[in-house]
Amino acid sequence: MSAAEDTTDQRSGTATYVYGIVPADVEPEPDAAGVGDPPGSVTAVRYNEVAALVSEIQVGHPLGTPEDLRAHAELLDGSARVAPVLPLRFGAVMTDVDAVTQELLSPHHDEFRSALDELEGRAQYVIKGRYDEPVILREVLSGSPDADRLREEIRDKPEETTRDARIALGEFIEQAIGAKRDSDTRTVLDAIGSLAHAVNVRPASHDLDAVHVALLLDVGAREDLEKALADITNEWDGRAEIEVLGPMAAYDFVMKREPEQEG
Repeated sequence: MSAAEDTTDQRSGTATYVYGIVPADVEPEPDAAGVGDPPGSVTAVRYNEVAALVSEIQVGHPLGTPEDLRAHAELLDGSARVAPVLPLRFGAVMTDVDAVTQELLSPHHDEFRSALDELEGRAQYVIKGRYDEPVILREVLSGSPDADRLREEIRDKPEETTRDARIALGEFIEQAIGAKRDSDTRTVLDAIGSLAHAVNVRPASHDLDAVHVALLLDVGAREDLEKALADITNEWDGRAEIEVLGPMAAYDFVMKREPEQEG
């Protein structure tokens, strides 16, 4: 527990959870639900041209439940559909609303205002592709003399006597899928390049990832994005599945300054 939280706990048992920064004219939905049990009521703390979306939490409440994570993301992503938003990392807590104004909004007002201006009318989308394992294995192993040799060394032999060959085959497959991933990612980026204001190629999160990229697009660009991907989706039928997520808050494209806490 930080010193700031400790002071609040002694005084009232509550603290202020901060979700993100928005323009000052943004009004949270009346039924917007925040983190906590029961979920906190979301309000806006305003300072000149910017505001922070916040809710009150009990200091002793352990954050990090699936419900809390979902509430944090849903609030930010819902806000991003109607206004620019600078998301803060999950778990950003300050002493009270005065601290939000004095320690976060006031000293960084111009920085936040400039970043919000750059995001006006834009949101993040994510393209995720996952290979079908049997299909991609056939693709990377077909016609490879090295793979054929290693598989022949392994075939019908005990695992303990073919350990080196199995490791070598696994490394070959990993590298071959990585090369396919790089090529397929370039294909996707070529198809959608004219739509994107910015692109972030994310590291693979799974051995069978075909593509995983975040894009900064116009808020209403989902249909155009799906049209741009249509030929690839058809070509990859049975080879890989492509999923489009968004619009969401621009997590990959903004500086997510955290509230400064003592201690």
